[in-house]
Amino acid sequence: MTSPMTPGIAAGRLSTEEIAANFADLHPQFDAHEAQVAADRCYFCHDAPCMTACPTSIDIPLFIRQIQTDTPEAAAKTIFEQNILGGMCARVCPTETLCEEVCVREAAEGKPVEIGRLQRYATDTLMAKQSHPFSRAPETGKRVAVVGAGPAGLACAHRLAMKGHSVTIYDAKPKPGGLNEYGIAAYKTPHDFAAKEADWLMQIGGIDLRTGISIGSDITFDELRGDFDAVFLGIGLGGVNALRTGGEELATDAVEFIADLRQSSDLSALPVGRNVVVIGGGMTAVDAAVQSKHLGAENVTIAYRRGREAMPASRYEQDLAAANGVKLMFNVMPSSLAEGEITLEYTSVTDGKLSGTGETVTIPADQVLKAIGQTLTTVSGVAVEGGKIAVTGAGRTSIDGVWAGGDCTNLGEDLTVWGVAEGRDAAEDIHTTLMGA
Repeated sequence: MTSPMTPGIAAGRLSTEEIAANFADLHPQFDAHEAQVAADRCYFCHDAPCMTACPTSIDIPLFIRQIQTDTPEAAAKTIFEQNILGGMCARVCPTETLCEEVCVREAAEGKPVEIGRLQRYATDTLMAKQSHPFSRAPETGKRVAVVGAGPAGLACAHRLAMKGHSVTIYDAKPKPGGLNEYGIAAYKTPHDFAAKEADWLMQIGGIDLRTGISIGSDITFDELRGDFDAVFLGIGLGGVNALRTGGEELATDAVEFIADLRQSSDLSALPVGRNVVVIGGGMTAVDAAVQSKHLGAENVTIAYRRGREAMPASRYEQDLAAANGVKLMFNVMPSSLAEGEITLEYTSVTDGKLSGTGETVTIPADQVLKAIGQTLTTVSGVAVEGGKIAVTGAGRTSIDGVWAGGDCTNLGEDLTVWGVAEGRDAAEDIHTTLMGA
């Protein structure tokens, strides 16, 4: 992260009490009565559009009906059967563009059933009992390596373990969870939830988690293929796109900024700029911007190269940023960075092609965070398409016995829920292949 000695960047801009309030749970859990009231709004549609919109195909009407009948543990199992990371997805899924966007209540009244919060109520209720709702099948004698302990890797490992296979997860980080642990705003997942969820998931048994091990330096890909019956790659995107502007060395990776924040034991000691500019328009940009404001930055700006309608972050996330005092600038891209300032060039789009207009504006910036996407760190021999691992079917790569899923592949979207779906589906295909069915 940018050095705290950089002029304009300092720690302790807010008191410990202010920091605690700013990073409190964004959407506190429903109590039992609130959940009942929210569940009563569901029409329990037979041909439920919300279920179709869910990448993991959770039976949403069923689990809401189970909440309505005061059986939240049963509702949780309905969720976990399809999405073992249903607790995290209840917190971080952009439900406003998935299940809730197509809710019949949303279409009729402009106010959907609060599916995400109901999902959290159910999953939190069961997880609070410290019980695991699934058990392992008899041992198959098959061994599978899972590379990456993010959403795709964890979902794949759990499903394989449940089928009776022995799974070893390798991850370069000291903790499991991937972006759930290191890359999502702290106010969305407070109280160390990502780590607790990973521990709960591994109660299934049959999973050996090995952290701090990098593929390529600590163990080779060929060694994994030789030692295991199958390999699943859930390696995410480890590289960072470049701004390609003068003074780029003055910018910091927004994911790195968020990771430092997520792992800090004292947020009041975390340095932040007085004037912060975030380059990008996705969820990471919003998370970095809002958290900068919550740390005490006076002026925070998100600079996005296209118009509002093209911004990857949902309108809900955009409004969340604005409500927290973040300024959103559209149709601007970085031209150059200098100590204490950034020059942005206005852009226009002609026939779908973005170009600069030549007109510029310079604004104060003692901290610049780039959230312009990440790139794949390739695995030798695996075919790549469009900058990601090429897969067919349920995550099959170009190499026999090797599957992949999550952000590193050309399937789905770069969301936790998509990673879970891809990891789960790959596990089912791996099981079928290994058992010769």
